[in-house]
Amino acid sequence: MTGTSTSIRIGLVGARGRGTSFSSSLKALNVTVAAVCDIDAACLAKCKSLMEAEAAFADYEQMLDSCKLDAVLIATPMQFHAAQAIAALKRDIHVLSEVTAAMSIEECQALVKAARQSKAIYMMAENYIYMRPNQFVRGLVKAGLFGEVYYAEGEYIHELKELMEQTPWRREVNNIRGVVYPTHSLGPILTWMEGDRVERVCCQDSGTHYRDPRGDAYSSDSVVMLAKTRQKRLIKIRYDIVSDRPHAMANYQLQGTDGSYESARSSHERDKIWLRSVNADKDVWLDAGTLMQQEAYGRYLSPGWQNPPEMLRNAGHGGGDYFVLQDFIAAVRGEIDNPIDIHCAMDMTLPGLISQKSILDGGAWLDVPDSRLW
Repeated sequence: MTGTSTSIRIGLVGARGRGTSFSSSLKALNVTVAAVCDIDAACLAKCKSLMEAEAAFADYEQMLDSCKLDAVLIATPMQFHAAQAIAALKRDIHVLSEVTAAMSIEECQALVKAARQSKAIYMMAENYIYMRPNQFVRGLVKAGLFGEVYYAEGEYIHELKELMEQTPWRREVNNIRGVVYPTHSLGPILTWMEGDRVERVCCQDSGTHYRDPRGDAYSSDSVVMLAKTRQKRLIKIRYDIVSDRPHAMANYQLQGTDGSYESARSSHERDKIWLRSVNADKDVWLDAGTLMQQEAYGRYLSPGWQNPPEMLRNAGHGGGDYFVLQDFIAAVRGEIDNPIDIHCAMDMTLPGLISQKSILDGGAWLDVPDSRLW
């Protein structure tokens, strides 16, 4: 597909749930949905019609072998991501995988091996990176306006008890202690700390204070992971899908020697920023949204957000679903470097897996492997 504008033929697995939410973005980006796949055979006809797909399958490997696919979009439950990505990579089919990349160190190792041996690319669909505020902060950091960045926080607080009953795989995943779903928090932070990676983590939780409809306790309420990076920066991640409270799924803080950022914690608040170059008064926050609308600072937004397409109104995750697909297609065509390649995916996934070992070891600091050395 390198260097051609021909429509990419993509297969979508996990069509019934998360997969259909990509519908408008796929159409806008001139992608041919060659096939949809889901184990819920009763929904396939509806998904096929909605996605305007050529074919529908209940068997994933049958889809891979019979549809002449250029790429697959993996939108299945987390437990299947690694195995399905490996199956496609072994067939030299490009992969865009939902998060997280894998559920164990062993799966990560197998996935990295498959990606190295394949002629196809592997990209992880971490869409929070592409949200407008996160792209704005990234541009300011790259321009040096935060000075030396040394601390960050990310929080994913999203009460999902009812959804866990509707989708039992989520309830199964919740039985794992630790930061099971780290990438939405770590992803943007690691782009603000470009060239760095997490080397060590420790993790603790607050215990459990809720029970499911059967009377079984959830594994943890709030989980907190501390991380130290190769460049000695400190990161704090909070993960909570159980506590009763309003959702706050995209909370971030960033601290540098010349700037500070705190995202809004609800729709009633505004993103706050302080930059020494804009206002030397350290007691006065600026409205980040207002600042990015000013010509002098709006130029620090990524090009896509400077002139956003109309269809972003329908794209999920604050436009992230559109832009992550756009970059994947451009990477498949060889127009850009893969922005979230296999090692970036590991940098966002492995700290969470090691946090699960730390919490069982009483919160011990443990090393995070570097997939580049495998």
